[in-house]
Order: sequence, then structure tokens, then C-alpha cells
Amino acid sequence: MKRMAKPEGRGNVVLEDAPIPEPGYGQVRVKAVRSLISRGSEIGRRYVLEEAVDPQIMGYSMAGVVDALGEGVQHLAVGDRVGAVAPHAQYVVGAAIPERQAKLPEILPLSPSVTWDQAPYWMLSASAVRWTDIAPFQPGNVIVVLGQGLVGSLILQVMRAIDAGRLIAVDAAPLRCELAAALGADHVVNAAEEDPVAAVRRLSEGVGADLVVYAVGGPAGPRAFRQGMEMLAEGGALHLIGKYEQQYLPLSSEIIQSRRIVGGYFGGQWHIGSARRALALIESGAIAPDRMTTHRFPYTRAPEAFHLLHDHPHQTLGVLLHWDLDDS
Repeated sequence: MKRMAKPEGRGNVVLEDAPIPEPGYGQVRVKAVRSLISRGSEIGRRYVLEEAVDPQIMGYSMAGVVDALGEGVQHLAVGDRVGAVAPHAQYVVGAAIPERQAKLPEILPLSPSVTWDQAPYWMLSASAVRWTDIAPFQPGNVIVVLGQGLVGSLILQVMRAIDAGRLIAVDAAPLRCELAAALGADHVVNAAEEDPVAAVRRLSEGVGADLVVYAVGGPAGPRAFRQGMEMLAEGGALHLIGKYEQQYLPLSSEIIQSRRIVGGYFGGQWHIGSARRALALIESGAIAPDRMTTHRFPYTRAPEAFHLLHDHPHQTLGVLLHWDLDDS
């Protein structure tokens, strides 16, 4: 089979041959149909490294068809459509039975109403649901989602679905700003055209945001993080989700007085309930993966897809790999 790999060398992503894996106890083997490239972890954390990366962590958002069952698996059958926390590969093996009830399984059954192009978004959508659950806000608050990449867009959509408050989306890419407006932001601030701190102050009647969700990360992160602190109202909180800045964030003791910072993974494990709610939001249309997908590539051109995401971040959002070439 073919799978994505990252040997030594910055940006050196390739397709390589590997043996087809066999499922063990409590596992299933999945034949891939679609996978979603995460720009944050896969480009900002893996692609840019000089050292080689384990192929097992080259990707985590995939959907496909159960191809073989391991011993002990009774709730799935060969041919079932599933989502998988798995790398980019033609065949993957994942745990169908979680070790603990609270832990998110690596394999999740999919409803027939979730299309193949929507299905790979289930994992990030489950994370967006969980992040929204633990975010410190009250109904009616002014909420800023700082960054409208995959994570920021999904959090915006989850918050819109639950009517969390007045939603302000901030980004510097026109494509992402336009999408945020279409997906339900009450206000959209293009940080390339105006000062986002001043804009948020204006939109909040001079008070500032009750909650800022920092979903930027990467090289732009430190500046955006400081702006996020500066746009907070007294008593407000900054929810820190973005990562991979590869430098320290500028925490000002003066600015943070009377405000809070909450780590994005504060509050425990993700669980099956988050995934089920995420799939329900996708089925209902409250989360709109089809509008988020900007590019599709057959898996044979997977390295090209990675290069595109790295070289042209403002022209891309959701990039899908098609592993079923008859359907690509």
C-alpha cells in the first residue's frame, strides 16, 4: 500500500510503500476513502521539521470503509462506513473499542447522510465541540474567534449553532473572512485592513470581548496573541487553542491583570459524546465542511497538496486527499 511519509529534510513529504497492516484485538482495518490535511499540526509542526517524522502521526482525520475485523469487535461489520483517527494511508488500523469509556475511540461509525467529503472533518469538529464546552463564557457575551483556519472556523460554527453570543471573527485572509461571514459571524474583522483591537473595542461599545478564542498559532501567533489580550474586557478570558508558534508568546503582566488565560485542553479528555454531537451538527448543516473545502487532490498528488498548504496559506482552507481514485 501507499502512505504519506516525512523523511529527513524540511518540506520533504513523500508517498512510500508499506505493508498492509493487520488488525489486532479490538481493532479494525479501514480502507481509506478521504483524509483531511490539518495545516496546524501537519504543516506547522511536521512539514517544517528537519528531522524525519513517524508515518503513524502523519495525519489524524480520515474516513473510509471497514475492510477487516480484529477479534472482539462485534458492533462493526466489513463494509461499514467509519471515521478514523489515523494517518494518510490506503489502509489503516485503529481501535474500535476504547480503553476507557471516557476516551474517544479511534474508529467511529458514520451515518449514511454524512458524505465522504464531509466525513474527515469529524475529528476536528469533535474538538471544536469540546473546546466550546469548556470555554468560559455566558450566553449573550461578546466572543471573538481570533483566526479562521479549520479550527477557528469550526469553533465559530459550533458557537453559532448554540447561539453562544455576539460572534466576531478575525482573520487576515480575504477568503477566510468571506467564509466567516457566510457561516454566521455577526461581525468580521479583516486584520490586514484594520486594527483588530480597535475594531473589537468599537463593536463592543468600548468594553472589549468577554471571551477571545485564540486559534491562530504558527508564525503569526505571537502578534495575534498580544492583540487577543488587548481586546479583552476586564473579567474576560482568553482561550488558548492555537499552537506551533516555535517562539514564546508575549504575556504582559500589565495587560492580563483582571483577565484570565485558559489552556485549550483544560478540563479533561475528549469523549464519544463530543464526536456524536459533532456528527449531528454536520448532518444538520450547522457545521458546513463542504463550504470549508477549497482543494481536493488524488492521493497520488499528496505531496503537492502539502506544498500548497505551506506555500499558499491564504488561498487554502480544507484540503482533502481522495484515496478512492475512481471517485476522485
